[in-house]
Amino acid sequence: LINPVEARLASMEKPDTILQKYPKPDLPEVLEGFISYDREQLNDFLSQYGLAMDLADICFLQEYFRDEEKRDPTITEIRVVDTYWSDHCRHTTFNTIINDIKIAPDYIKKTYEDYLKLREEVYQGRTPKPVTLMDLGTIAAKALKKRGVLKDLDESEEINACSVRITVDVDGEDQDWLLMFKNETHNHPTEIEPFGGAATCLGGAIRDPLSGRSYVYQAMRITGAADPLKPVEETMKGKLPQRKIVTTAAAGYSSYGNQIGLSTGLVRELYHPGYVAKRMEVGGVIAAAPAENVIRETPEPGDLVILLGGRTGRDGCGGATGSSKAHSVESLESCGAEVQKGNAPEERKLQRLFRNPEATRLIRRCNDFGAGGVSVAIGELADGLMINLDKVPKKYEGLNGTELAISESQERMAVVVRREDAEKFIALADAENLESTIVAEVQAEPRMVMTLEGTEIVNISRAFLNTNGARRYTDIEVGLRNEAEMKPEALTLKEKMAALAGDLNICSEKGLSERFDSTIGSGTVLMPFGGKTQLTPNQTMAAKIPVLNHETNTASLMSWGFDPYLSSESPYLGAEAAVISSAANIIAAGGSLGHTWLSFQEYFGRVNHEPKRWGLPFGALLGALKAQMELGIAAIGGKDSMSGTFEDIDVPPTLISFAVSSAKADYVLSPEFKGAGHKLYVLEPKYDENGEADFAGVRAVFSRMEELIRDGKVLSVWALERGGIAEGLLKCALGNRIGIELKDQRKLFDKCYGAFLFETAEEIEGAR
Repeated sequence: LINPVEARLASMEKPDTILQKYPKPDLPEVLEGFISYDREQLNDFLSQYGLAMDLADICFLQEYFRDEEKRDPTITEIRVVDTYWSDHCRHTTFNTIINDIKIAPDYIKKTYEDYLKLREEVYQGRTPKPVTLMDLGTIAAKALKKRGVLKDLDESEEINACSVRITVDVDGEDQDWLLMFKNETHNHPTEIEPFGGAATCLGGAIRDPLSGRSYVYQAMRITGAADPLKPVEETMKGKLPQRKIVTTAAAGYSSYGNQIGLSTGLVRELYHPGYVAKRMEVGGVIAAAPAENVIRETPEPGDLVILLGGRTGRDGCGGATGSSKAHSVESLESCGAEVQKGNAPEERKLQRLFRNPEATRLIRRCNDFGAGGVSVAIGELADGLMINLDKVPKKYEGLNGTELAISESQERMAVVVRREDAEKFIALADAENLESTIVAEVQAEPRMVMTLEGTEIVNISRAFLNTNGARRYTDIEVGLRNEAEMKPEALTLKEKMAALAGDLNICSEKGLSERFDSTIGSGTVLMPFGGKTQLTPNQTMAAKIPVLNHETNTASLMSWGFDPYLSSESPYLGAEAAVISSAANIIAAGGSLGHTWLSFQEYFGRVNHEPKRWGLPFGALLGALKAQMELGIAAIGGKDSMSGTFEDIDVPPTLISFAVSSAKADYVLSPEFKGAGHKLYVLEPKYDENGEADFAGVRAVFSRMEELIRDGKVLSVWALERGGIAEGLLKCALGNRIGIELKDQRKLFDKCYGAFLFETAEEIEGAR
């Protein structure tokens, strides 16, 4: 008898006989003379091949091949490195070293000084990392962890999704579980191909916690668009109409979610004229798995890499590099092939397999086939790899080595298993009708090698890949707040309420939400809209932890915070408010601030080499840092997208704060008013003359609100949003058609993030 694993290994050395009737793909071109190009030739090369790297990167790459490899590279090696070093994959902008920093407002300068002190605390006794946007974005988590605050954080070398440890009651018994969550953008593909881009946004969000061997059970969709009511005739050259984008993207996202069987618990679309530059398509998902089912180990020489799931095609080639570029009028016609074609049923099979502990306990390490395809998905698994591209399953013949190396997909995984476990894992995959193929072996030498038809077409040292390209430096300027244009107020309360209800960012989005199924899996605790009329929108999505064939009362909570108009005035204040708002939503639903974790989504225009443009994300991250340290909660993950520019138009400075917690399902609150004759109160913190929150007041309000909910004195809660108290009154009244008699009409329309409107049957001291 022939061992099936050994047979598959032997077949890696020769082409499949069944494919010999097809013409073999041409081997990738060797770029003769590349290592001798001068700077002008290198610049022309960048333009000719449409690379995402810049001149400094291509010079650095040339130097490596000239001085270390002493040969010219293949075009596949160029494309692989371009993908590896793209902003999308390696956060090039966020890792740029910051030199000179000028900050105009004193209160922002004070936060920067606090950041420098945190660096001393975190890097005490160690060489500090350079000052970068990445360091600024992660320093709060490092500091709070060092102070012993992030006790539930689950850390490993796998960093595809945020992961925390929670206790889940399963049939009355407490068990250790991992709760995972991730936010994902597909702004670039959705802008040019709305259906496929939005569909694979959800698929891309799923794949990250899925690669962590957790079961994804609920999704959230936060999007940004310009006015979709504008006549089609006013559409800008090189753009799709906003109406076309918003409707087709909604169809794509909901189609994928409904096919894969994933409940979508919260859908919100934000409207701001800046999003005409590029669509914002953000998906957030939450997942869970018993901790004992997830094994994370370091791959060793001789371990095998199994490619699992869908086949490779030309769709998705260049997605990572395309997402790293600003758009021009030609992008709509030239970038369509970069959008992946989603296959939700195939990813569903992966979900089923990864829910099987027999399979997951065989996996030493796993990575998804998101940005970069084989080159990144397999390339990141170990320092040394021998990859046989002949064995990569294809949708059709004729793919060349470069396409096989960089084609992206939502429905493929790369798993590392011990050689002796490969046969068993393949059998488990076969049982789910999942194609599985041994495509690589872990090697001792730290090099990534790819072969095609027995010829090495990629052979690059791991140390070089890990440099992430040439070092970049910049200066930064943070300016003063842009004062918002004051609109004339309506004269009467009725006119003000009518204007409020007609605001695109406040009016009901029930029609949009109903495109998405929120009931799949029967675990949903909060429907998207509540009350007997189902007209009061929920601010937080909640679902029971998916304990297969068992019962639980443990639920996850996930919410968000972001105001594009406030962020356009001041990215610093906008990010502060985003963190405060996301945490307030969790508390309003029955969660706890001390049991909350964050993940950020940053989306900005191209910073180019302009210090003032760099100051926008820098200011936003400073504001987020201030809020994290003041509230004692941290962003343990995130995603940055720094290509939100079309010609001379930028997206609004965007930092979305996603907040996650867990609670007992029995105690989860919904915001619709519950009955007539009850009292309505407001708890609110104060803000200073700069528009910055008094965080002592925010903490006091949060603590008081938690206490009132815990004591059972609160019937419904609305965390104030853009429309202030008036918005809360309007929306909370609609769910059960309960009217309001106002005794205090002060500040009805004022923004006050961190404030709560709540319903109670009792007299409450300290609230108005």
